[in-house]
Amino acid sequence: MPELPVVIVGGLHADARKAAVERLLADVPGSVVLHHDLATAAAGTVVRTIRDATGLLGAGEAPLVNDCACCALREDLVPELLRIRDAGGTRMAVVELWDSVEPKAMAEVVTAGGLTVTGVITAVDPALVLPYLGNGDDLAERGLAAAATDQRTVADTFARQLEYAPVLALADSAEADDEDRELLAQLHPTARRVPIGHGAPAEDGLTVPTPRRGPLARAALAGFDVESAAAAQHPACALLPAEADAHGVATLVWHRRRPFHPERLYEALEDITCAAARSRGRFWLADKPDVLLHWDAAGGALCVESAGPWLASLPDAAWDMVPPVRRAAAALDWHPEHGDCCQHLVFTSPGLDRDGLERLLESCLLTDAEYAAGRDAWKRLPPAFDTLLEV
Repeated sequence: MPELPVVIVGGLHADARKAAVERLLADVPGSVVLHHDLATAAAGTVVRTIRDATGLLGAGEAPLVNDCACCALREDLVPELLRIRDAGGTRMAVVELWDSVEPKAMAEVVTAGGLTVTGVITAVDPALVLPYLGNGDDLAERGLAAAATDQRTVADTFARQLEYAPVLALADSAEADDEDRELLAQLHPTARRVPIGHGAPAEDGLTVPTPRRGPLARAALAGFDVESAAAAQHPACALLPAEADAHGVATLVWHRRRPFHPERLYEALEDITCAAARSRGRFWLADKPDVLLHWDAAGGALCVESAGPWLASLPDAAWDMVPPVRRAAAALDWHPEHGDCCQHLVFTSPGLDRDGLERLLESCLLTDAEYAAGRDAWKRLPPAFDTLLEV
């Protein structure tokens, strides 16, 4: 075990998150929780608290950095963890993230600071997954923005929190049904799902806090690879969900080897985006044939951004600068004519109209005549996405 295992617990479902933290404190005696409350940012500071299973151990404030509460958290987090480590006597440090803080950035900050992240957990109430995925409100409207410039929505923030963590701590929700649980399973099929209420069992079978580690504590200390987690989210090599259909929830994996017509796709964006609770992946536009584009939609809102060049567009000499995981992902999906250029989009939702969505997507591809005209002609098509891509 590292000298100070650091476990990151996050999630917009605050009650579930707090319950997961309490479970970890109960199951790992000698652990502490470090929390930065960003709700006080309007007053110019972030409030830091440290506590253990018995209560508050200390509190302090960190000033905003560049008028940004999340930046203050970044600056203050590692020094506080190092202080806890150097003081000795702590078996595990739990970093409880504030509601809208995303675990990816914090895991990378902690690792860059020389500490060992052994687990990243997102706490989830299964009954709230669909309502949060469908919530297109800006975080600022809900009092959850981490900075004055924060333009994220509830839906896209929740989706990233959910999909980054390899462990999901599940609240025992009486309102959750089979559809809720199936939606969660299809959104993140590789996640280890651990009920929060299951602690370390005593000999008589009762669930009580004991020095024996329960399943959530074991998952928290199992180990975590920051680089692998980042690669699993990158649009070029993301571990996207597979086809599925159960309990009223379906996942459509749409994969094609022909580029989109920019104008037809742009005109269909609203219908495509609203067709599923969650959609993501990579896509190929005819007027930008060398650019890998990232599709990220939740809550009826779509984010489109460039993720750099397709590997097929790079000279051979540049491949050595590409991470091995990216090269491996491209090799698995290599086409003799187009290389790694493709459409690979995944849509997950209750009540998904798979046939209608497929027809709509197909209608946005280049026609046979447009395709046969070749790349020079493709590049002269109207650049409908330049505004979205801020070109």
